[in-house]
Amino acid sequence: MRILVVEDDKQLAAALRRGLESEGYAVDVALTGTDGEWFAAENAYDAMVVDVMLPGLAGDVLCARRRDGGDWTPILMLTARSGPEQEARALDAGADDFLAKPFSFMVLTARLRALLRRGSRERPTVLEVGDLRLDPAGHRVWRGDTAVALTPRQFSLLEFLMRHPDQVQSKATILEHVWDFAYDGHPNIVEVYVRQLRQRIDEPFGRASLQTVRLVGYRVVDDRGEPGA
Repeated sequence: MRILVVEDDKQLAAALRRGLESEGYAVDVALTGTDGEWFAAENAYDAMVVDVMLPGLAGDVLCARRRDGGDWTPILMLTARSGPEQEARALDAGADDFLAKPFSFMVLTARLRALLRRGSRERPTVLEVGDLRLDPAGHRVWRGDTAVALTPRQFSLLEFLMRHPDQVQSKATILEHVWDFAYDGHPNIVEVYVRQLRQRIDEPFGRASLQTVRLVGYRVVDDRGEPGA
């Protein structure tokens, strides 16, 4: 397994190299974000350990650029400043995990092993089904280049369906994930919100991407080849 460490603290970078090599990994080290971006572009890695605060190019920007370029190598981000805002920023940039300094090397290697088990499958920060896009972090939706305004519940329903494109989700499953276990209202509330969503994301654009599968449930599909269907 080959790991890229992007860390500007030379002592910490050297310690990570030694420790990871002792665990059997092949390790490359970059001391700036700019160098880290070059290494990531030129070589194939099984995982990356990236500090947030880097000279040349910030770690979260480096991460976001790799994701935008279609690189889904697992990324573990490090930072000297812990807190929910830092963690949210790192994860929204496309990082897979977050670790605040100082940290236990044992914990770091355990988290790396967990990331390596996931592999490099696509985990986009912006969901796309055809020309329908949804940004969970920014709470924004577009059909093509047109922004679409949704209520929080409409947004949650669309996000859930777009995380499972082409897969039919039953009313019960939607209620469980979009509402909660305590919801004791009428299950037809799902139909109401599906109808509202169609009026926002499909009908104004002559699309039918939000489909009903009779007696089964609902799904979102790419219907760009079937306008007005």
